[in-house]
Amino acid sequence: MTAAGATRPRPSGPPLLPRPFRVLATRPETADTTTLTIEPADGVPLAFAAGQFTMLGTFGGAEAPISVTSSPAAGPVEQTIRDMGGVTHDLTTAAPGHMLTVRGPYGTGWDITDGVGGDLVFVAGGIGLAPLRSALLEALANRAAYRRVVLLYGARTPAEQVFRDDLARWAAGEGDVALAVTVDRADRGWAGPVGLVTSLIPGAGFDPASTLALVCGPEVMMRFVAMALIDAGVPAGRIRISLERNMKCGIGLCGHCQLRELFICTDGPVLGYDRVAGLMTVREL
Repeated sequence: MTAAGATRPRPSGPPLLPRPFRVLATRPETADTTTLTIEPADGVPLAFAAGQFTMLGTFGGAEAPISVTSSPAAGPVEQTIRDMGGVTHDLTTAAPGHMLTVRGPYGTGWDITDGVGGDLVFVAGGIGLAPLRSALLEALANRAAYRRVVLLYGARTPAEQVFRDDLARWAAGEGDVALAVTVDRADRGWAGPVGLVTSLIPGAGFDPASTLALVCGPEVMMRFVAMALIDAGVPAGRIRISLERNMKCGIGLCGHCQLRELFICTDGPVLGYDRVAGLMTVREL
């Protein structure tokens, strides 16, 4: 069961056994971020819930926890990776035809069905849009089940925005998404808002009493977004965040991802803000 109470897909077979996946395509998102499209070499689809992650690695190499960014309902698996070191560099530079290893899926999902009949509000910072994209695509595949679907997205600069093709389609009206985008620092070609993503919340036009809010980005950003949503009237129990920690095993054995009494690989990564608000204010916890 997830933190929200929904059943989540479990790894098929032994939980620590990697499966071979083949890279079908690569798509650059920013100067250091790439989306991989992958398929299982054994032909067995990867069942996952929006918000879950896999341990993605190279044969003979190490692994990294990477969120699944594609729709859980249909299509090939996509995972978006920022080049931050040796492991992620090997992943982001994997060419079509290259074989990778996948363990999982692991962790809790966003469980957007808890928002059926009301407003869904997605708030993302930078590459934090990647873990949210899967849930957003799931919502758009069932668009009639929700009232307003709102995406508030902030990036440091226009060049650091991910999924720009998606943003362009949603800005043009596809999917009936209420989209607002801001940047911390504009360039000469940017004509949109400049400022923190929290500045977009007052004008977003959602009903706080019927809102389920999903937030992902740097921890300090998530904390301030959650406080702004609470100030707008959204109950803390209707705000979910996705936490990132140094995960190694994915099943709560190694302790690398421990956050006091929580293990982020099993209790998270998606957690209710009411459950972790106090933990997020403790330095170096």
